[in-house]
Amino acid sequence: MLEFPLWKKLWLWGLTLAASLLALPSLFNVAGLDWPSALPNPQVNLGLDLAGGSHLLLEASAEDVRSQRLDNMEETVRQLMRGASPRIRIGDVSTAGGQLSFMLENAADIDRARGLIEPVMQGQTTVREWDLQVVDGQRMVLSQNDAGVDQAIDDAMTSATEVVRRRIDELGTREPTIIRQGDTRIVVQVPGLQDPQALKELLGQTAQLEFKLVADPAGSQVGTETFPYAPGTPFEGQSVTVRRLGGIRGENLTGAQAGVDPQTNQSVVNITFDAQGGAKFAKLTTENVNKPFAIILDSQVLSAPNINGPIIGGSAQISGSFTPESANSLAIALRSGALPVPLAIVEERTVGPDLGADSIRKGLLAMAIGSLAVIALMMATYGRFGVYATIALVFNVLMLLGLMALGGFTLTLPGIAGFVITIGAAVDANVLINERIREERARGRRVVAAVETGYKEASRAIFDANLTNVISGVALFAFGSGPVKGFAVVLVVGIITSVFTGVTLTRMMVAGWLRKARPNDITI
Repeated sequence: MLEFPLWKKLWLWGLTLAASLLALPSLFNVAGLDWPSALPNPQVNLGLDLAGGSHLLLEASAEDVRSQRLDNMEETVRQLMRGASPRIRIGDVSTAGGQLSFMLENAADIDRARGLIEPVMQGQTTVREWDLQVVDGQRMVLSQNDAGVDQAIDDAMTSATEVVRRRIDELGTREPTIIRQGDTRIVVQVPGLQDPQALKELLGQTAQLEFKLVADPAGSQVGTETFPYAPGTPFEGQSVTVRRLGGIRGENLTGAQAGVDPQTNQSVVNITFDAQGGAKFAKLTTENVNKPFAIILDSQVLSAPNINGPIIGGSAQISGSFTPESANSLAIALRSGALPVPLAIVEERTVGPDLGADSIRKGLLAMAIGSLAVIALMMATYGRFGVYATIALVFNVLMLLGLMALGGFTLTLPGIAGFVITIGAAVDANVLINERIREERARGRRVVAAVETGYKEASRAIFDANLTNVISGVALFAFGSGPVKGFAVVLVVGIITSVFTGVTLTRMMVAGWLRKARPNDITI
C-alpha cells in the first residue's frame, strides 16, 4: 500500500492541483480582486441568503383550472358532434354551475354521442375524470369529479413550474431555486436580482395568446365573449366582442423574437408556428379574408386588424404599442410557453446583499478559527504526521471549492456550515490512521510495517463510516429543498475530497518520506 510509481504520483498530484486551481477564481472574487478575463472563470454561485436577491411565492387558483377544463371540454364536445357522421346536432349548451350540459336535437343520437364522449372523459390517466348523466332522455350533463380536478391541478402546476423555470433562465440568472410548495404554490428565489419588478412582470404574465375572429355586430351574440383593449394601445378603454370558440391558441408557437416593423418603425414581436399551428392559421385567414380578427394576450386585446389575405408560411407579427423592453419581455414569455393557469404573487421579499456579505465574513472567520485550531491540535499531537494532515486539509478545502465551482453548485449559508463541519471531519481519517499506527508500533511492528498496517486497517473503518454519510447526504439532496440541498452538496463533495486527501494524499506523502529518510523510529 506504500508503493507509488512515478505515473501514479503524477496522476494524483495532477488531479489535486487541477481541482485546487479551479478554486482560484472564487477566492479572487471573495478577496475583491479581478480574475484575468482571458482565463477560464468557474465560480461558486452564491445562494439567496449570501448574494441577496428576490423571493416570490406564486399561487394558482383551483377554480381557474376547473374553468379551463370546462371550456376545453365544451370545445371538444362541439368538435366531436360536428365530426360525427352523420352530424349530431346539439343546442342549449350551458356551462352554468360548473357543469357542461347540452340538448340533443334527436334523442336517437344518445348512444352515438355517449360513445364519442366517453373516451375523452378518462383523459390521459386510468382514472375517470368526468361523470356523465342523461337527463330527460335528451340532455347530457358532464361534471368534473374530484379525481379529475386533482389530477388537472397537479399537471397544471408541474407544467407551470417548468414554464417559470424557462422564463427565469431566459433572464440569464444563475442557479435560481424554483420548487413547488403544497398543491397550488411555487417558490421562486433568484439570487443576485435586487429589483424584482421585471421578474414579477414576467412571472405574473400568463402569456396565453389567442387569435379569435371578431363577432359580427349584427349577428347573434350567443357564443361570444368580450375583451378590453390592453392599456397603452390606441383603442384603450374600448372593447372587442369575439367568437368564444374556434380560434387558435399560442401552444402551437415554436418561436418568438422582438423586432422592429420596417414600415412603422414600431417595436413588434415576430412569431412562428409549428406545422399544425401554421396550417390552422392559414385556414383561419384563408376562410375569413376581409374580416377582422383579434390578437388577445391574457384576456386583453393587443390589436384587431383585418385579414387582408391568406397568411401562410407559419409566421405572423404581433403589434400593440410595445416598447423595446415590453416586446422583449413578451417574446421571452411566448418562447417559454404559456402558463397553463394564472399565477398570483402572494408573497414577495427582497434580500439585500449586505446581510449575505456579513454572513460570508462571519462564515470565513469561523472557518479560519476552526482550521487554525484543528491544525494546531494535529501538529501538537502527531508531529510530522500532523503536518501531512494539515497539508491534506488545505488541499481538501481548495478541492471542495474547486469542484463546486466546476459543477456550478450554489453555496448557501448552511453550505458554509457544511464547510466548517467538513474541516473538522476532514482530519478524522488522519486521527484514525495515526492512532492505529501508534498501536502497531506499540505492538512491536517495524516502522514501515506499522505505517502500512495502520493505513490498511484504518481505511476500512474510514470508508464504511463515510459511505453512510454519503448516503445521508444524497437523501438530503434528493428529498430536501433550497438551503438543505446546499448543505447536502457541500457534505457529499466534502466527504469525497476528505477521503481522497486524508487517506490517499497523506499516504503518498508519508510513503515518500519513509523511502527518503528510512527512519528507525517515528514520533507520533
